[in-house]
Parts: sequence; structure tokens; C-alpha cells
Amino acid sequence: MRKLDMKIIEPKLVRFIQDYVHGNGFKDVVIGMSGGLDSSVVAALCARALGGKRVFGVLLPYKTSSSESGLHAAEMCRLLNISHDTVNITPIVDAYFNNQTKATPLRIGNMCARIRMSVLYDYSVQFKALVAGTSNKSEYLLGYCTQFGDSAAAFEPIADLYKTQVFELAKYLGLPDFIINKKPTADLWPGQTDEDEIGASYKEIDEILSSIKNGLLMNAENWPKKTIRNILERVDNSQFKRELPPIAIIPE
Repeated sequence: MRKLDMKIIEPKLVRFIQDYVHGNGFKDVVIGMSGGLDSSVVAALCARALGGKRVFGVLLPYKTSSSESGLHAAEMCRLLNISHDTVNITPIVDAYFNNQTKATPLRIGNMCARIRMSVLYDYSVQFKALVAGTSNKSEYLLGYCTQFGDSAAAFEPIADLYKTQVFELAKYLGLPDFIINKKPTADLWPGQTDEDEIGASYKEIDEILSSIKNGLLMNAENWPKKTIRNILERVDNSQFKRELPPIAIIPE
């Protein structure tokens, strides 16, 4: 995978944020702060682009969320000098699932993601702001996101960076070790991590994804066949998440 020069990438991303936000007549952004890598990097970029006073963070815990995530999210807001609120989404999510007898962790996790984005969009109206997305390229290509949940946003500053590149950007931005050294997790249930759920490390994932050229995987001998099959199937099976809903065209 090609190594990026963050001295070039960082100002490009800052300019992208400035151009998109100001170009659409806005001054402020709202970000869902999870206490993880991606939201911390996006918040740092937005603070650099717009100033801390123009960025508002929202912490959105569910009852199974790690308390550490909340502490890290709040600390990142403090370090970046951005204001934040905390909205406990437990009563909202549980009000729906109270009458559901087959509420799997996946269903609850998807509902949490969609409720969180609904709250962020409500805050965006209150503050006359745009919702900044926090998806990275690895998640985007794998479909490792909830449709109309964490994949919904007004703009996506880091969606063309693989997860391993986001780690490099975080180091360049000077983010604290408690963010950089944390195992990536969607915090969907206790002990959940991205790599355990996907079944491969982000290093493997990103190397495989970046080796796909014109639909063909180059250097396939570098990884176990099972890992390759897993990654390629995830990419193929999630294509619908990367497209706008198709419209049936009615001939006039």
C-alpha cells in the first residue's frame, strides 16, 4: 500500500472541509464523538479548518457502551477546545426493543447507529451546522457500517483514507496515545472489536483492499485464501451501501 505524506494530506483535508462547509453557506459542524480514532481525527481536522468554536461534539452512549469511550470522547473535546453535549440514547432504543422478542446484538447495534445519526441531524438544525462524517475507506469498502446510520453524513473528510492511514494521520496530528493505541471498536456490545468481528487485522484488510486493481487482486499469495475470500465477499455483498437508492425511471 502506498505510503502517504501527511504533510501534504493534512492541508488538503483542511481545505476540503473549509471549502465544503463555507461553500454551502455554513460555518459550523456537528460530530458524533465516540472516543475512537476516526471521530477524534475528524474533530481535530475540523477544529483546524474552522476553529474549535465552530465544532460541536455530541457523545451518544448506550447502556452497553464502554465508560472508557465516554471519558476519551470528553477528553478529546477538551483537548481540541470544542464544546460538547452528552445524549444517552438508551431510553430511545429500549423503547423500541421492549416489545421485540428477537432483539439480537446486531439489530440493537444498527438501531443505535441510526438513532445516533438522527440525534446528530437534530443538533445540526439547532446549530445551523453540517454533520461531519467519520467513516474511513476500509469501512466504506467492506460495508462495515450501518446504512442511514454512521454512513449518513453531509460530508466525509477521511473516507478516502484506509484505517491504517488514519492511524498515521492521527500521529501526525499529535493525537494522544489513549486514542492511537486503542483497539478499533464500534462499541456495539461489551468486548466487541472491529478486527475480531471482521476476522482480519486492519493491516491485512488494507493491504488486500489496496491491492485490488481493475477488479483483480494483485499479489494474492501474500495472504491466506480464507482471509482474501472473507474480504472480497464483504466488498461484493455491500455494494448497495455505496450507492444512492436506485430510481425506477418511468418513460414519458
